[in-house]
Amino acid sequence: MNKRKEMIILGLALFSMFFGAGNLLFPPSLGVAVGKNWLSAGFGFFLTGVGLPLMGILAFTKGGNLDEFANKVSKKFNTLYLTTLILVIGPLFAIPRTGSTTFEMGILPLFSDINSLILGIVSSILFFGITLFLVLNESKITDILGKFLTPIILIILALITIFGLLNPLGIPVNSTIEGNQFSYGFINGYQTMDALASILFGVVIVKGIESKGITNSKEQKVFLIGSGVIAAIGLGLIYFSLIYLGSQISGMEKLSTAQVALTLAEMTLGKGGKLAFGLCVGAACLTTSVGLTTLVSDWFSKLLNVSYRKVAIMTCIFSGVLAVVGLDSIIALAIPVLIILYPITIVLILLNIFDIKNENCYKLVTLITLVVSIAEVLKLNVSFIPLANSGFPWIVPAILAFGMGQIIKTKK
Repeated sequence: MNKRKEMIILGLALFSMFFGAGNLLFPPSLGVAVGKNWLSAGFGFFLTGVGLPLMGILAFTKGGNLDEFANKVSKKFNTLYLTTLILVIGPLFAIPRTGSTTFEMGILPLFSDINSLILGIVSSILFFGITLFLVLNESKITDILGKFLTPIILIILALITIFGLLNPLGIPVNSTIEGNQFSYGFINGYQTMDALASILFGVVIVKGIESKGITNSKEQKVFLIGSGVIAAIGLGLIYFSLIYLGSQISGMEKLSTAQVALTLAEMTLGKGGKLAFGLCVGAACLTTSVGLTTLVSDWFSKLLNVSYRKVAIMTCIFSGVLAVVGLDSIIALAIPVLIILYPITIVLILLNIFDIKNENCYKLVTLITLVVSIAEVLKLNVSFIPLANSGFPWIVPAILAFGMGQIIKTKK
């Protein structure tokens, strides 16, 4: 086996796994918000958008099983945690977001004269109707579309970047965001939800490596790190390019999340490029919607002993209704949930990567991180905690909880 070749192939696979429509929406919007501070915010976004997902997969070289990921906290917690992850990247936020993105980027620009509410409802019914049909009929259309769409979107992105760099779109202005720009970019990266998704498909990646005869934990790490660097380079180039281009139009009047990406496409490629980009992203959203709906249906049909078909239908109906709310509203609704869920995911990933055996550490660190994150969301005063003003009030308490867990011995 040519390990270098296999490493490159896995690196490209990781790239395509994390690369989706959401990864195109949030970087330019971040650039618009932070303006001149695009580089520091970009590094924060890169850590959560690329670093954490790769660490999530790396964590599975230790367990290789979803049942083991948070099991040291408790079996019930592990089930509750994984169920919450699936709800968040499923019908609560990620799936409705695919429908809203398709409408705002692919449909609305073509039919701007029609009442937007009526058009949004019709678009949502059609989008999730097609999603349900493909999910229930196990069609391979989405796989075929995905193979063609990703290269097309990458070509369009490359053209947008090249034209944007050769012909600057504007001058970055001062940031509209108060406080630490790095932490703003870091927390903004939560919206990609890639770190949450990496928990669920990390097992698939590790099993794929094992099928190639690589079973040693250290060798798996080397393999994953090498391929991860390849994926990180690709995603990093896209993120920093879009954040920088977004900063160039930071002086424009307020644009919605979808409008920022479409504006960049139109300013560099013209109206034809704008429409082509919007339609490609919309079609890519369909493949994502089908994949996530399948994941949700499979999980809850087993967990609740309900038919796969019923779960799929309910998921599409619920997602379709929520999609009409609008992309920016869905993003706003997701923020408090992600602020709670991401810190817990980060500490669990780290505990798994370092192969901590002490169950007290898992329990104390998870509990303290959860309490502090909830307090932050509820707007309780956490300013007395170190790093709280930088947006990371959970870090120091989590470290102290880890120390306490190491001191306390588990009773036999």
